[in-house]
Parts: sequence; structure tokens; C-alpha cells
Amino acid sequence: MLVLHGVWDGGTLAVWGEAERTDPVVRRPSRAGAHPFALRARTLRSVLSGSGVGGRVGELALTLPGDPTGPVHSTLAGRDTGPAGAHPWTVPAVHLSPAEAVRFLSAPAPEGTVLGPALEHLGAVLAFAEHLVGTGCVLPDLVGRPARARWRPAPVEQAERHLSALAAALPAASRAHLPGADADTVTRRCVLAPVELLTDAVARGRARAPVRPGPERAGSPEDALAHALTGDDAHVGPESVERLRVPLRRWRSRVRGAGRAELLFLLREPEDEGPQVWSVEFWVRSAAEPGLRLPLEQVWSGEGAAWLPENTAATVSADLRAAARYYPALGRVADQAGPTHLSLRTEGAEEFVHRYAPRLSAAGLAVVLPDWAGRRSLGLRMTVSEGQGRRRKGGVGPDDLVGVSFEALLGGDDEPLDRAELEELAELARLKRSLVRVRGRWSEMDPGQVEDLLAAMRRQRRIRREQALRMAVGAEQAPLPVAEVVADGPLGQLLDGGARAELRPMGAPPGFSGTLRPYQDRGASWLRFMGELGLGAVLADDMGLGKTVQLLALLTDERAEGTAAGPTLLVCPVSLVGNWRREAERFAPGLRVHVQHGPDRPSGNALARLAGSCDLVVTTYGVVARDGEELAALPWYRVVCDEAQALKNHGTRQARAVRSLPASTRIALTGTPVENNLDELWSVMDFANPGLLGDAADFRRAMGERAEAEQGEGEHTDLVRRLTGPFVLRRLKTDRSIISDLPEKHLVRTWCTLTSEQASLYKAVVDEMARRLEEADERERKGLILTTMARLKAVCNHPAQFLGDGSALAGRSGKVDRLEAVLGEVAAQGDKALCFTQYARFGERLVPYLRSRLGVPVLWLHGGTPRAEREAMVERFQNAAGPAVFVLSLKAAGTGLNLTAANHVVHVDRWWNPAVENQATDRAFRIGQRRDVQVRTMVCVGTLEERVEEMMERKSALAEGVVATGEERLAQLSVSELREVVRLAPEAVAG
Repeated sequence: MLVLHGVWDGGTLAVWGEAERTDPVVRRPSRAGAHPFALRARTLRSVLSGSGVGGRVGELALTLPGDPTGPVHSTLAGRDTGPAGAHPWTVPAVHLSPAEAVRFLSAPAPEGTVLGPALEHLGAVLAFAEHLVGTGCVLPDLVGRPARARWRPAPVEQAERHLSALAAALPAASRAHLPGADADTVTRRCVLAPVELLTDAVARGRARAPVRPGPERAGSPEDALAHALTGDDAHVGPESVERLRVPLRRWRSRVRGAGRAELLFLLREPEDEGPQVWSVEFWVRSAAEPGLRLPLEQVWSGEGAAWLPENTAATVSADLRAAARYYPALGRVADQAGPTHLSLRTEGAEEFVHRYAPRLSAAGLAVVLPDWAGRRSLGLRMTVSEGQGRRRKGGVGPDDLVGVSFEALLGGDDEPLDRAELEELAELARLKRSLVRVRGRWSEMDPGQVEDLLAAMRRQRRIRREQALRMAVGAEQAPLPVAEVVADGPLGQLLDGGARAELRPMGAPPGFSGTLRPYQDRGASWLRFMGELGLGAVLADDMGLGKTVQLLALLTDERAEGTAAGPTLLVCPVSLVGNWRREAERFAPGLRVHVQHGPDRPSGNALARLAGSCDLVVTTYGVVARDGEELAALPWYRVVCDEAQALKNHGTRQARAVRSLPASTRIALTGTPVENNLDELWSVMDFANPGLLGDAADFRRAMGERAEAEQGEGEHTDLVRRLTGPFVLRRLKTDRSIISDLPEKHLVRTWCTLTSEQASLYKAVVDEMARRLEEADERERKGLILTTMARLKAVCNHPAQFLGDGSALAGRSGKVDRLEAVLGEVAAQGDKALCFTQYARFGERLVPYLRSRLGVPVLWLHGGTPRAEREAMVERFQNAAGPAVFVLSLKAAGTGLNLTAANHVVHVDRWWNPAVENQATDRAFRIGQRRDVQVRTMVCVGTLEERVEEMMERKSALAEGVVATGEERLAQLSVSELREVVRLAPEAVAG
């Protein structure tokens, strides 16, 4: 008789077997560590073939009862006849896919075999999976990267109880391949994983054929999902994933919450005074209206609200026990009578934040963490001071040394951490603490980063200017992300403005025959500015905007000022040689120009003498490829590549020859810096500023491939923009030059209504304010009113902002629905819009939601946006073709930005200070704007937003306030006036 065993190993069922023995231990010659009773792979495959499965042969490491002399046979392992303890052994195994596992476990045991306890348990798991599929308790989902479609068990209460029973009945043989694993890991890998995969396999097996859509749905995301759920290929394309992931997640959440109250875990910080005791509080919330929630303490005491179902206590108890599978510490309280919270030390809170809160959330359980969780608490202020190294005439070289020092910034604070605070952080870092209390508030930090930061701050160093540039824009590793850069001299000017720096106008240089348009003057001035810094530049103006004229103006200016330290070599396609010669004769007749081309072109000393007497030498890419060594031996002041996309294949002989030409500064002229992929941008940038983007292979691996996959939106795309932004000047034919007058500005009030959820939250906040006002003294009154105003404004925006629970946005806010409709109309017209909100956390939630709903680029700028990234986003918004939306934090972006590409401005929520709002509006309504600007203010009807709007119109003193904000003025109202302001009118609620 043969005994078959099996363990769930990753995504497969690994089956192994042993021959029947009568002795407790049988020793036979075998290689070290091999199980002496185990069936050979060939025998095992032959046995399994009777069940109609093949499988993949492999080897399995198990820890089994026995000692180093041999294992105890499974039929004797429970008797007191063998050696004590356990020892690792290897066995041949056949790995079955989930579909093969279903066939094997459904078939009778092969003749002459019995199934061990682990396979019997997996049979029970399969029976549970079949029950789920048969009763329709399954939902489609998308898992993994790249995404695959999978049928998953629906999160219903009966399933939770059955899973708990299966976990409790798990035999020891099922976890023989997981020695030392904790109970949580064993449950996930030996029960939850096979349930998931066997459920999917059963559901697919019962599908008769892949779904065939009608003509109207062919090619849709839903069609792709249906095929992936019923066919052999479970992969789903990225576009379909983007459209389907959120709706599928909402579907699952609705099923979990249908007809029941949901369990919610809320992490509470320690009080300001006293011991540092954290607590995970247990709450319940309404599945239909997540804004309604109660602490579990009131549920146990019978003080529940009317919205709670009758069976809430039993449901929550079951949920709490089920949650212990994902957070084992809950086991300490789950079986207690009326548990209300779990107390933790700081170490336990760290583990909850980093390890268990994500697990609970992934399992569909609600978790609310403090605002600081998952946010970068520490950043760097990088100070760069000019060095004393080699300097060029008129500027600085990229190899000059600069002094670099760092200061630590906490959160959004402008004041750096002092020595005492840093020492405290150092001590906590040595203790490997990630949750720390600094300046009276808790923050989350990486101990390793703190140690790196302290090491960097203990020394000031001198580094190459190029390295400082890379570090400042985030391309080179710093101890922490660089949030702010302070630099003096030319480097500071470059980092502060880059292509938008304040430049010394060039005008019409002496000897220049023509008039520069304003943007051409700026382009020539920028090229001069970059040359004075000894840095390369990429002038990426659209075709027809006059790149040739701008370069000729620069050369003429240098000739008049005597600042050029040698000739400029211009490399262009052969078809443009004549154009350069004619344009030079027309616009810069005083320039000494030589064309180095043709079979009779000079070489050797003749070329050297001729080049030395010229201002501009024009040659072709082909000549450089052939005469590269000779040209590289000459002392060029500047090398210019026209149509620089000719360098896009950086490995060609032509591109290598051009890059080998030495020069003090370089300029790339191109209308298309990227034609196909970011390798082309690397090649152009590496010509202009060698080494700035690192090695080509490293750039492609670290940034290029990921940025291309992001399709214009994402972390790596932003990094490339930050890195290249200071060195690239890009203008399009659609750009507008400065004009003498401005178009019209139209002010529109957009009325919004509240949803029923918003209305219930609004009323609760008003009632609480009224109750607390009766007990508050004059000193407490102002703070209470200001807090209430902020809470009511958050309710008017969205319940998720008020609750801070990370819940879904769709369909819960009248204002957000109206905003989506307004922006949809803007996008349909091909226009661009600015959206201002004073709440950065709300903006973070709003941006991905709008991206998914509108299908156009949606950018996001807030106070924590690094300067380089800020400038890159502005550049992209201004120059991008087609519709786009820019969401901005009012405080961070109300001044100092030029966003004239937008002709729509939306104030999502109100600062209630006209001066501040007007400054924000002027980001679009300013010189350079060619079209009328429509300014919308969103107001929730029947709420304090409408009444403050009326007050601003009625009382000019309030409307003209500059120092005091609207909230502070409201704090001066009488109680009766205040009640009228915050009253919820019947017309406030939709429907």
C-alpha cells in the first residue's frame, strides 16, 4: 500500500508519496538528506496518471518527525515507537496546477493507495471551493502585476466561519514545508491560498466556453475581462485594468457590506502626557453610509444607533475573529466579552502600521491610520555654495567644486531640526524606532534614513558641480529626498529658474540685421546664460520658430562683446548647410563663416588656421563621422548640433564621433527631442551635458523603461522631467507671446447640492457645535468655531475628506459630481483648467479620481512638491497639446506661477479671502493669456458656503479683508448669527 501526501506550495499542489513500512525507522543507502521511504518521481507520475494528471516533477524540502538517522513513517508517526523530534528531508514531488489539483482531488484515490491527512484536508478545501462556486459566492477580481483575472470567494459571513474552521483543522503534515512559520503565515499559505486558487479553477472549469461578446462590446474592457475569466489566458491588458480595477473593488466592498455593519480599526496615538500607550480601537460603520460609525463599546452596551442591524454584535464578533487571521494580536481580545480596543506599545504600533494594517486593508477590512502614516516625514534642505575651483571667463565650468551641506526638515516645517532634536532622532534610530515624537507630534521615519542623514550632516563636502546638479534634481542618491535647494551664484539662478530664469535681455546685438521676437530674444538670452555657466542647452523650439535666428543672435552678441574664447562648430544635416550659410549672410553679415564640407575641404594645419580665424564653422554629420579625430584636435569654444535628433541612436559611429568633440559648452537644436522613446532624449542630453543622465543602460533600466510605461504620468516620468527641465527650452507654435492687453474674465457661481450622506454629517457637526458652545467660555469659543468651520467645509467637499478614512469618492459628494461634470465639458472642448483647493490631502485623493473619470492628464501641485518638479509640471501643462487639468493647493500655488494655457479656473473650496482667491485666478488671467477666462466658484446651496458668499457681497469690509481670513471673521459673529450661517437648508440636499 502506498501513502500519498501533498502540501500547497506557492501556486501548486505538490504531491509526494511513500511506500508502506512496518518498522519505525528503515535505513537504506541513499544520498544525504533524501527521504528513504519516498516514491521515486517516475513511480509517482505513474500513480498519478490514473487520475488524468501529468504535473511537473521537482523536489520538495520537508521537516518531518524523526532524527538524522531517518524519518518516522507516516503510518507510525502518531505512535510512541519512533525517535522524537523532527529533521529536514527531501522528497521527489509532482507539482500540479490548480486545474490539475481539482481533477486529482475530485477523483477516487488511485488503486493501491491511500490519501494522507494533508490531502484529505485539501479535499475539504476543494469541497468548500465547489460550494462557493455552486452557490454563486464568487466575484471577479484582478490580481498581480501584470494583472490576471481571477474568480475569488465573495466576502460573506458564512465563508469567514468556514475558513476559520478549515484553519483550525489543518493537520501538521500540511505545514511540513514551512518549518518555524507563525500561525498567520501557515493559515495564509495552507488555507487561504488554496481556497483562492481552487475556487478560480472550479469556476473556470464550469465555464462552458469563453464568452463571445456582441459587436457593440467587442474589444471593450468588459469583453477582455470576460475572456480572461473563462478562457485559458487570464492576463488582462493595462488599459482594461485601469478601467476595471476600481469598479471591481467597489463591487467587492458592496458585497462585504450588504445588509451589515462593517468592522473598522482605528489607530489612536498616545495622549500628550503620560505613558506612550497606543490603542487599536474597534468601531463599526454603516456599509451603506460609511460616514455613520460608532465605537464598539456602544454596540456591546446596547447604545447602538438606529442604522445598526439587529445582528451587529454577532456579526462584529465573527469579523473580529476572522481579522485575527491577518492580525494575530487580535487573538488576545477577540474571544473576550465585549472587546473595545487592543493596547500596544510603540513597537507594536510600528508593526501594526507597517505590516498588519496593509494586510487588513487588503482583506477588505477598514483601517484608519493617523495622517502621518505612509507620508515622508523627513526631507532635506540642500545648501550649495560656490567653490574656489577652476573658473571660466564669464561663468563657471561643470567641473568646478561646490560646497554642499544638508539640514533636516520635518514635514512641512520651514525651520530645520536643531542639534537636540537630531540627537534624539539619532538615539531612536539606534533603537530601530520608526514611530517617533518630534516637536510635539508623531511622525513615521525610516531608521536607516535617519542614520544616513546624520552621517551626511556631520560633514560638509565639496563635490563637482555636475554632481550637485544631479543631486538637486533627484537624479543622484541623497540621504533623503531633497525637498528644498538653496544655492547662490549662477548655480542658484539655474536651479531657481532653469529655462524660465530671469535673464538679461539680449535685444538686437550690434551687427545683427533683424529684429528678434520676444520669445526669440528670450531663447537667445537663455543660450547665453547657459553658456556663461559652462553648461549645455537643448533649444527644443517647434519647427518654424527660428532656432537658427536665435543662435546667430547669440554668436553676433559674443562677437560684439568679445566673450567667445574660440570658434563655434555647427554640425547639421547636409541639406541644411546652404540654409545656415544664407541665414548667416542675411542676419549676421559680420560673422566670419566657413563651410567645412565637400571633397576639397581643408585639413591639417590649413583647417586649424582657417578655424582659428572664423566665428562659425558649419559642417555635416557625415564629415564629423569621417574626420572626427582631426576635428576633435581643434580648440572649439562651442559645438552645436542642429536637428540633434540625428544623435538619437547613441551607439552609431556618427553619434560617437559628435560626442567626442571637445568644447567648453554645447547646444542641441531640435524640434523633436523625443520621437520614439526616452533613449533618444538621453542621447541628446548626453551630447549637451555629458554624464548628467548617467550611463545609457543605467538610465534605461532605472528611469527610461518605467517612465515610458507610465505614459506621461508617474514617478519616473516626473524624475526625467525634473532632471532635464533646467537644460531644455521647449516652445511650440501654439505658444502666445506677450501682448499689450488682456481678454475678459467671466465670474460664474456653480451651485452644488449635498448627498444624503453629506447632509447627515453636516447636521451632526452643527449639532455638536451647538452643544459645545453652550459649555464653552470666551477663550474656547473661537477655537471651537474655527474648527467647526473647517469641518463643515470638509463635509461640503466630500465625506471622505471629513472622515479621513480613505473611502471611495464616486457618488458620495454633490460638489465632486458637479466638478466632474464641469471638467468633462472643459475637456470635451479641448481646453485646459486650473482647480484650486486649500486642502492638500483632499487634492491627493481628487487627482487620481479625476484622471480615471476624465481620461485627460491631471497634474497635482502642492506645498511639498520640489521646486524642480513644480517647474516641470508647469512646463508640461503650458506646452502639452490637448485638454488637461491642473489641480493646485491654493496656498502653495496661489502666486508665482504662469499658467496661461488654461482658460478655465475652478475654486473647488473657498479661502473666503477675495485677495487670495484673485491671486490664484491670476495664474491664468495674466499677460500672455489670449482667450477669455471663465472663473467658477463652487458653492453648496443651503449651507454655510452660500451664506458666507452672501456676506462677502453684502459687507465690503469682509470681502476686502487682506490680513484676516474669512474663518477668523466668522469667529467674531454672535451665537444667533453663527447659527444662521451654519444652518442646513432643505434645498441643500439633492432629490
